[in-house]
Amino acid sequence: MLSERRLEVLRAIVQDYVGTQEPVGSKALTERHNLQVSPATVRNDMAALEDEGYIAQPHTSAGRVPTDKGYRLFVDRLAGVKPLSKPERRAIQNFLEDAVDLDDVVSRTVRLLAQLTRQVAVVQYPSLTRSTVRHVELLLLAPARLMLVLITDTGRVEQRMVDCPAPISESSLADLRARLNSRVVGERFSEVPRLVQDLPESFDAEDRGTVSTVLATLLETLVEETEERLMIGGTANLTRFVHDFPLTIRPVLEALEEQVVLLKLLGEAKDPGMTVRIGHENVHEGLTSTSVVSVGYGSGDEAVAKLGVVGPTRMDYPGTMGAVRAVARYVGQILAES
Repeated sequence: MLSERRLEVLRAIVQDYVGTQEPVGSKALTERHNLQVSPATVRNDMAALEDEGYIAQPHTSAGRVPTDKGYRLFVDRLAGVKPLSKPERRAIQNFLEDAVDLDDVVSRTVRLLAQLTRQVAVVQYPSLTRSTVRHVELLLLAPARLMLVLITDTGRVEQRMVDCPAPISESSLADLRARLNSRVVGERFSEVPRLVQDLPESFDAEDRGTVSTVLATLLETLVEETEERLMIGGTANLTRFVHDFPLTIRPVLEALEEQVVLLKLLGEAKDPGMTVRIGHENVHEGLTSTSVVSVGYGSGDEAVAKLGVVGPTRMDYPGTMGAVRAVARYVGQILAES
């Protein structure tokens, strides 16, 4: 275990390097921070931190920079979450409250996160598997053609066309709509198949084929791969950090184009807690020079999706963690009120 003094030296090195992008020397640390020890003691502490792998010396400089291990300790032991100011919180709330639908909420959240953190923002759409049914609408477009509209508690809307095996009357459609909603409204999507499995049997023989077709379309909607949707923004912010990537920024940009990679980066949506992955903790080869800060958001106590940011390991961790957490909280509130 590092002594408290050496932890303070590490904190000072991380803060200075993040702020200046310059390797940090003992003289600068002594001048900028009230460490209350001599420069010689600081040099000894820095040597010990280097021996233990928390800082390293770039070959072009006499100063030191944090390693992935150093950033990890900084986040775990030293970096509190920096709260946003009242004007910042009010601006977030006002910006998100003006959203007109779920797509607008996600779009605004991406833009907001990218602006607040000056990193790449990634927002996952609420997953159907962790949502509940608000309403199922059935609209008659032609005698044997329907539109099924599925609305979730998070404001997500899914539309599907249904070609029926036989014409259905408006009265039969209204009956199906009423009985279907009475069974599924307010229920988790995982429960829907069990709740509707015997519904066709309660209809007259001539309508059972259509009822079964509508239910099959509904159940397909619940399991389609399209539920794992993402929106990404602020990629251009990476150009501000070209010196933070050892060889080229291209592997990072290529990795950010892969949705599967981004979903893995954000982590399991059901885990609402803050996650910080630093450098080589990101298993994708193209992202070993980046850090990812993510957290769950939802309309209640349970997370329905994740949001976060991707940036260089030389990141303002307290500020980024504070911004990500605050935005997630406001998005959750808006979904709950929608």
